[in-house]
Order: sequence, then structure tokens, then C-alpha cells
Amino acid sequence: MNLSLRENIPNRKKTAFTLVELLVVISIIGLLAGLGFPAINGAMKAGKKTEIAAMAESVRTAISAFYAEYSSYPTNGGGVIFTNTDKDFLTIMTGGTNGGNYRGMSFLEVPPKFTNSTKGLVTPLGFYSKGGQSNFLVGINSAGSGMQTNQVGSKRYTNSASVVVWVPDPSDASKPVGTFK
Repeated sequence: MNLSLRENIPNRKKTAFTLVELLVVISIIGLLAGLGFPAINGAMKAGKKTEIAAMAESVRTAISAFYAEYSSYPTNGGGVIFTNTDKDFLTIMTGGTNGGNYRGMSFLEVPPKFTNSTKGLVTPLGFYSKGGQSNFLVGINSAGSGMQTNQVGSKRYTNSASVVVWVPDPSDASKPVGTFK
């Protein structure tokens, strides 16, 4: 007869996790997740700001290319230089033939998330709370003075760039997100 040792010990416990062990593991996982979410949220906000700054740099480069091609800055058709990236600005910079773009050249490629059919070139959804969007603001030193001052919220910024493009920071409206150096 062949008897194993396991069959002869009647009160032996089977191997398994206890309820207390499972609760400890679940609480540790919950604690780690709770600590990780703010870090992930901060990284996502920083990524959105970087994306906005990159688009602002693309707009600045497009305006500079327009100036290099035509020796003038893009206008709204009535001779007024653009101060934001509205629908008319977007049309001109993407190949429209009014506003000084007589050859119909495309100076700017815009991803769909940066466009709004009624507003033009805007921040993507989610950058501002409650689904708001904002046009990029444009500052152009058309006088060639070498310095320009732009008002952002309650602060004034002075720089030597001939073209600056920005949007107000969603967490502090007096800080620009864009091409200010």
C-alpha cells in the first residue's frame, strides 16, 4: 500500500492568500495609484504646453516666411496687420490669395485639432478648462525698431523678436505660452 504523507495529516491547510493579505496588497496598489495620478496629470499639462509652443513657433516661422516672400506682413485685406490667428489669417497662411498672398502660397500646415471653422487657428480642446479655445495672439514689430512690447494679462513683455506668437497660460493668464524668449 502506498500512502502519501498529505493524506495522513487531516488538519493541514491548503496554500492560499488570506483576506488580510489581499486587502494589504490592494491598499498598497491604491496608494501608489493615488500618488501617480498627479504626476501623470502634470506631465500631460506640460506636454500640452509644449505642443502649443511648437505650434506658435510654426506660426512665427510662417509669418517670417511670408515677410521674406512679399516684403510685407500678412494683412486682413484692408491693410491691417493681423493681431491674432482668426479665420482670415488661417486662410491666407494656408494658400488663400487675399491679404497680400497674391501667389496663393501655403506658408503653414495646420493639424486638424488646431483649427476651428468659425475661429480659425486655435488652441486644441482640453488646453483650457471647460472646453474653451483661444486664437493665438500675434505681435509684429512692423516699424523695425528692434524692440517690441506686448501685453499678456496684467504683465508687459519686451523682446527683440520681429514676430512673437503666444496664448495665455491656462493656469496664469499673465504668462505667455509661445515664442517669447
